[in-house]
Amino acid sequence: MKEADLVSEAHVQPIRARRDFGAHASQALGILLVLVVLVWLGVNLVKSPNDFGSVFLVGVSQGALYALVALGYTLVYGILELINFAHGDVFMLGGMITASLVVQLFGLGENPGFGILIAALLVSLAAAIAGCALLNAGIERIAYKPLRGAPRLAPLITAIGVSFILQNVAIIWKGTRPVSVPVSEFSAGHGGQLFKVGQVVYTADRLFVLAVTVPVLVGLIWLVKFTRAGKAMRATAQDKDAAAMMGIDVDRTISFTFLLAGGLAGVGGVIFAFYSTEIGFSTGFTLGLFAFTAAVLGGIGNLPGAVLGALLIGLIQNFNEGLAWHSPGSKWTQSLVFAILILILVFRPQGLLGERTPEGG
Repeated sequence: MKEADLVSEAHVQPIRARRDFGAHASQALGILLVLVVLVWLGVNLVKSPNDFGSVFLVGVSQGALYALVALGYTLVYGILELINFAHGDVFMLGGMITASLVVQLFGLGENPGFGILIAALLVSLAAAIAGCALLNAGIERIAYKPLRGAPRLAPLITAIGVSFILQNVAIIWKGTRPVSVPVSEFSAGHGGQLFKVGQVVYTADRLFVLAVTVPVLVGLIWLVKFTRAGKAMRATAQDKDAAAMMGIDVDRTISFTFLLAGGLAGVGGVIFAFYSTEIGFSTGFTLGLFAFTAAVLGGIGNLPGAVLGALLIGLIQNFNEGLAWHSPGSKWTQSLVFAILILILVFRPQGLLGERTPEGG
């Protein structure tokens, strides 16, 4: 018996050694990549500090926008372990609602008055939040709820199908060309430069993004952490059967989660429409994949992780497109973002702030 144990141990030790070597090699490769990126950023900072500061501020604003969409992915995954690939298209429809209201209801031009601009923003927020929340909850009730007991591949394929349906709805509604939101003079016409640090200028449009997203993100984290509905969401995410035994209405909690995620997508759609002044039927697909990458990078199912991942993706995108010294350029942005997604899935699938958990049956 002891001899058999020795033979077994002799076979196990080389396997364990190879596994340890692979883990150490992966860590070394990751550290090397991070060091290369830090050196590149340091050289750019020294060569053009003003450009670096401006690009950094834009990256933070864009990352905050990605965070709104990434949190929608994270909320749904935390409850159902479902990647809702239609979420980006719900966000896109929120932008389409905004474009319709801005043009048809308020008739804004290139340089609207400040009062009418704020009114258009508030009405657009209310309409997009309500419309996207109800749409997302309806998608859950019609497309996902009947598949809760099905293999995981079934709801995933359904989510992709819903994504294509929403894109076609946008095409029928607005056509294939991007829709313009004529508020492009927002920053220049209403304050423009808010303050200046050295040669780095901070403009009103960047403040607008943060002024909307930061309170929404803080409110969401407060809701999930401290309210009764949030506690029900966390209990349902941990164990649906146990939550039901404790008197939690699981169906209602799941519907509330989809309502909340849809509302976040609506806020993101409004911000994107006002900030970029243009939105098309494919915008949600591309931005949704970026936000999904951000959620995976931070640790999908982890709210602070989604925010951290979104800020990092926003910075990576803008550093790549805005820095001058040996930057790959905008043509490589999608390749870089999806390369990050692949590396995270290979080397740290739980993300930066996530915890490795055993796969359920």
